[in-house]
Amino acid sequence: MISSPASLAALHPADDFAAVEAVYREAADYLLLESGLTPEVAARAFFEDRPPTGDETPLKFGVLGNAGDLVAIGDLAFGYPERGDAYLGLLLLVPTARGQGLGPAIVDEVKRLARARGATRLLLGVLDGNERARVFWERLGFRWVKTGGPQIFGERQHVVHRLELPLAGPWEDRI
Repeated sequence: MISSPASLAALHPADDFAAVEAVYREAADYLLLESGLTPEVAARAFFEDRPPTGDETPLKFGVLGNAGDLVAIGDLAFGYPERGDAYLGLLLLVPTARGQGLGPAIVDEVKRLARARGATRLLLGVLDGNERARVFWERLGFRWVKTGGPQIFGERQHVVHRLELPLAGPWEDRI
């Protein structure tokens, strides 16, 4: 179903809103856990959300499956939380795309983009209640930095664990 390696395409609200909404509809398991919002409201928030600081508007990206439909969406910001950082605000795959190697392929492309922009580390947040995601990220070499919260996400409240992955240095090849 999924072609590899992952090719990230920029998403725009005017052109891609319905496709992003469809991803949220298919990934209702995550949406229920994360915010409890409707797919329409979540898609609107996806395009509107920005980190409190950063160099520019985050890259909202998608990955197409072999049938030409959107099977993954993500959000990558630069300069947050500190200059020289890249922050992956979301990586969401539809259930039929999970477990096929697409997630790690997308992360490889995200790391490439972050390095090209001069980022020295890639950060993300994992909801305390999302054990499967935490295991996934740790398997890719991300390590716990700090825990924050509780924070409000739509209709839900979560403790969030920040994880990081160094993007430069001699130790990176061992990760």
